[in-house]
Amino acid sequence: MKIAYADCFSGVSGDMFLGALIDAGVDVDFLHRELAGLGLADIDLHIAKSAQPSLQAVKVEVVTGEIQPHRTWKDIRRLLDNSSLNKTYKEKSLLVFAELARAEAKIHGCDVDDIHFHEVGAVDAIVDIVGSVAGLAYLGIERLFCSPLPMPRGWVACGHGVLPVPAPAVCEILKGVPVYGVEVDQELVTPTGAALVKVLSAEFGQFPSMAIAEVGYGAGSRELPDQRPNMLRLVIGEARVTAEEQEVEVIETHIDDWSPEGFPYLVERLYAQGALDVVAAPLLMKKGRPGFLLRVVTGRETAWEIKRLILSETTAIGLRYHTEKRWTLPRQQGVVKTRFGMVRAKKIETPAGTVLSPEYEDCRRKASEQGVPLKEVYASVYQCDVKDFQES
Repeated sequence: MKIAYADCFSGVSGDMFLGALIDAGVDVDFLHRELAGLGLADIDLHIAKSAQPSLQAVKVEVVTGEIQPHRTWKDIRRLLDNSSLNKTYKEKSLLVFAELARAEAKIHGCDVDDIHFHEVGAVDAIVDIVGSVAGLAYLGIERLFCSPLPMPRGWVACGHGVLPVPAPAVCEILKGVPVYGVEVDQELVTPTGAALVKVLSAEFGQFPSMAIAEVGYGAGSRELPDQRPNMLRLVIGEARVTAEEQEVEVIETHIDDWSPEGFPYLVERLYAQGALDVVAAPLLMKKGRPGFLLRVVTGRETAWEIKRLILSETTAIGLRYHTEKRWTLPRQQGVVKTRFGMVRAKKIETPAGTVLSPEYEDCRRKASEQGVPLKEVYASVYQCDVKDFQES
């Protein structure tokens, strides 16, 4: 699976996100062709390299030959509905604008259809949103992850007057999103940027496990007072599942109307999808009915598919999940030579020394083939010297 991580060390705005996508490989001619589907006249993208302290990034500026109106949510919905955009681009762009409209309506106490977007209704914000949605598709990114977002302080002038930073719309949009405070008296997260990552990201948190393929940097419009680079970094690569994942997601649900006959099949599917551990424990649930606690441990990059699988294969109608740290011992997969032949085992480095641990499936096969008790095959592995272990 191709994934991307939005590293928002200096915040996020629409032009920063689009610039990072272009720097990572999105073709500008492709963007022009897609944006032409909006039916807005005289739109051009001015792309330049912006050199900031020790780093270079792409700076995007939307140039238009006509003055743009302050559009309402109805206007933007009509514009996108009547456009010739790809259906997926249209739907995702509408979701981003819907999040903006919801936030603005909440903080201004008015009906969502009456919201005048001011800055984000201008053509540059429309281009940033539609271009970002199209750019993610162009690069083949299936899932977007995002870092926690920095929250500065200060004041910002906008179409609604002078507002505190973070802007009220940003705070409303970022409900449920991890944030942290920084000593900067300047806007770092714009409403457009907040809505983009809130709607398009599958998860917020630490860097996901991946094999990095491309890295793009998108430049912001202002210099930061502490000389840090005002950029967004987009890291793109192939998701990697590792058995040694040190931060995992624990997913749980209680089920009292599901036949346990399906458990072996569910376990097989879950492990195939990347689960690290699966258990079911008996429970006495409400109304005195017996049931099960299903608990699945998985890496963060596979958690979304694991959740979908549980809800598809069981009668669960809801899930609980949280992130946990874990500590695993270093280990290697291999074989040892026993009196029953070569048997698969793990070599594990423990605080007390190196030990060998038999692999059950291989031991079971040997016991069945040679007509001996399973415990004898296990014992033959334990009798081997770790020096005889052959890594595979």
